[in-house]
Amino acid sequence: MSRQTVYVQQCTGVNGLEKIILREVRGFSAEIYLYGGQVTSWKNDLGEELLFVSSKFSNHGSLQQHGFARNRFWSLDPNPPPFPTATTNRAFIDLILRHSEDDAKHWPHRYEFRLRIALGPAGDLLMTSRIRNTNTDGKSFTFTFAYNTYFYVTDISEVRIEGLETLDYLDNLKNRERFTEQGDAITFESEVDKVYLSTPTKIAIIDHERKRTFVLRKDGLPDAVVWNPWDKKAKSISDLGDDEYKNMLCVQAACVENPITLKPGEEWKGRQEISPVPSSYCSGQLDPRKVLFTY
Repeated sequence: MSRQTVYVQQCTGVNGLEKIILREVRGFSAEIYLYGGQVTSWKNDLGEELLFVSSKFSNHGSLQQHGFARNRFWSLDPNPPPFPTATTNRAFIDLILRHSEDDAKHWPHRYEFRLRIALGPAGDLLMTSRIRNTNTDGKSFTFTFAYNTYFYVTDISEVRIEGLETLDYLDNLKNRERFTEQGDAITFESEVDKVYLSTPTKIAIIDHERKRTFVLRKDGLPDAVVWNPWDKKAKSISDLGDDEYKNMLCVQAACVENPITLKPGEEWKGRQEISPVPSSYCSGQLDPRKVLFTY
């Protein structure tokens, strides 16, 4: 990379769709499409892809799968406000989505959705969402929210999640019946589709094969969705290869159990930050001092 880093680059992606590439000086990069406001790539300084991209999502709620925002063209704010801290971070963009007549049949409310996507100085992927009720008829509206993050993992059978143990969850494979998680970590040997409730602000996703851990931090999003289709379900998903389930894990910072209600003029804010860090082991356990407590 040249000395003059291009922090934000606009260019054309697949099917002629406009995309933005973010870069930070250490070599991390992220790719965002204005269609859907979706992050489709996040690479580390070695050029390794950290995200797995699939367009197949769950269908919670009464709207089309995962709402309508991911099927709309977002606008790029040409003059976004600076970061509130004294950081020198320049690899960020602000996207805006507002009410349109096309939305009315799905969502009959006026709103403004601002999404800031940024690369931190160490390559962390940060996303901050602000949703404001701009109704002029005095009506409130209620919604659920989730960041649908698909991590690329080396082998799903060698992945574990720490931070969700002993918590209650809703099992989408059992009619959303409520259970309590057992064991000291979550591992995978069959299909999983669960909504964990009242989760901590930090969750660790450990890829044993690659000795890499994703640390997910979140604010304003009390729940966490964990999903992997496994082999049988993967074969029924048209845009997922039969064996690709082995290399993906969906962990979503979410607000599902208690939907958010906004009165006219009110704004909700949610935030997610993901950091890739080396894993450290002691008898097969993650060293929490290096992941959960020092970040």
